[in-house]
Amino acid sequence: MNPNPSKSIGFRKGSLYWLYVLIIGFIVLSGFAQMPIFKRYYIADIPGLGWLAQYYVTHVIHYIAAALLIALVFYRASEYFLSARFDVRLTLSGYLRGGLIVGLIISGVLLVIRNLAGQNFSPLIIIYLDLIHIVFMLLFLFALLFSALFKKKWTKPIS
Repeated sequence: MNPNPSKSIGFRKGSLYWLYVLIIGFIVLSGFAQMPIFKRYYIADIPGLGWLAQYYVTHVIHYIAAALLIALVFYRASEYFLSARFDVRLTLSGYLRGGLIVGLIISGVLLVIRNLAGQNFSPLIIIYLDLIHIVFMLLFLFALLFSALFKKKWTKPIS
């Protein structure tokens, strides 16, 4: 057992924390670039940011960052369920952010399946999937902002 259980699973100040921040940053940046807002508002015209207007570049970045996020989520979830759940428990903020990440992953996987050859989703289903993914993303960003402003942690030690 780790003598300091709150540090065994928490995301604060460790290398996994900064990996998480970097992954979320790239997912948000490339996700917004999937919608052509960077070209529309001339952000892509700033020297060095022209790649933000190239759909396939941002598409690949989004998929790679999403795969890294899924790997990180599975790693942290398995760490929690295999050992840390006896020392710490998720806070309400942790449950909220975890649920939103799961919703993003599920809607994202369904969108990836939609992009595969031979998959025919109806246009209405595609619109719903897009909207659900965007709503989960906005809720997740608000939850991240709230958690950062009010210093809400993912876990707390079991007393």
